[in-house]
Amino acid sequence: MTKKIFSSALLILALTNGLFAQDSTAPAPAPAPSLKISGSVDAYYRYSPGAQGSSVLNNYTSFTNSNNTFQLGMASVKAEYTTGKIGAVIDLGFGKRAEEFSYADEGTLQAVKQAYIYFAPSDKVKFTFGKFGTHIGYELLDPQLNKNYSMSYMFTNGPFSHTGLKADFTLGGGSGLMLGIANPIDVTSPSSGSDPKTLIAQYSKVAGKYSFYLNYAGYFGANASMPEASSLSQVGLTASYTASDKFSLGYDGTVQFVKDVSADKSTSKTWWASALYFNLTTSSVFGLTLRTEYFSDKKYGVKVGSNIFATTLSGNYKVGGFMLIPELRLDNASSEIFSKNTAGDPSKTAFSAILAAVYSF
Repeated sequence: MTKKIFSSALLILALTNGLFAQDSTAPAPAPAPSLKISGSVDAYYRYSPGAQGSSVLNNYTSFTNSNNTFQLGMASVKAEYTTGKIGAVIDLGFGKRAEEFSYADEGTLQAVKQAYIYFAPSDKVKFTFGKFGTHIGYELLDPQLNKNYSMSYMFTNGPFSHTGLKADFTLGGGSGLMLGIANPIDVTSPSSGSDPKTLIAQYSKVAGKYSFYLNYAGYFGANASMPEASSLSQVGLTASYTASDKFSLGYDGTVQFVKDVSADKSTSKTWWASALYFNLTTSSVFGLTLRTEYFSDKKYGVKVGSNIFATTLSGNYKVGGFMLIPELRLDNASSEIFSKNTAGDPSKTAFSAILAAVYSF
């Protein structure tokens, strides 16, 4: 009897071990689907002493085209759904900020900031298909992601978005590579399929306290968004350095080359810009950012046909999802492109003050 009990125990133990062995080799269960909802609302007041109603606002950058009025910037909502290796993002915005961002679109497409599907077959490769924000530049559309409320000249004149297909590759050692092809810059739905496609690329390196991103976007051949340009190329460098938990430094530099065929003979035009961002965190709720930008447009005329040095000082008071941004800005141009009084007398200098509030969730 003892032998039978002992033999039975051995048999049960062997079967149990076999079951556990089978479980250990079974594939891990797929992660449960997840849905994340986020968004923001921002409003601001801007005053420039030399601005004249709605005709001369002393402003050549995006999203703050007003004077002595309270304005809604944008109400935004973003949904991110992930299931296994596949996900989708819907990012909608309403208000003048969203409309200016989607200036090349009409109707309901103006509310679509981003809308894309992604597939990551491994942890080293991810494909994205749809409309997504540009990879070029230091600043972003959503105000809570910036420390200055007003935008740089580089952001205003560079790409806003791309609609197409891109692939991101993780190379190891903190390096990454992105390659893609898209519609004409900022165009979600082109009127013609014959327009040349835009090539986009980025090489990135993130290591310890510093990071940098080498960026490119360009096309060859006239298209609906810029019919006078037979080719356009923009290259840029964005970098950051974190010295401590109190101080960090950011850099953004870019140059855009355009071959113009609208005249009797083709001409080449360029604009370029360079900016430094000095970020100081004075406490857990308050920080200061000083942006200094030089914008050279005398050889292109894309916006102002002048060289401009702009200095912007912004405070950031943060409590939870709330952020209050008082800002002072001084723009100095090489020619009289601004107005110094309501009579319209020209000036090389423009001063503006902004008080903005942002709540993000």
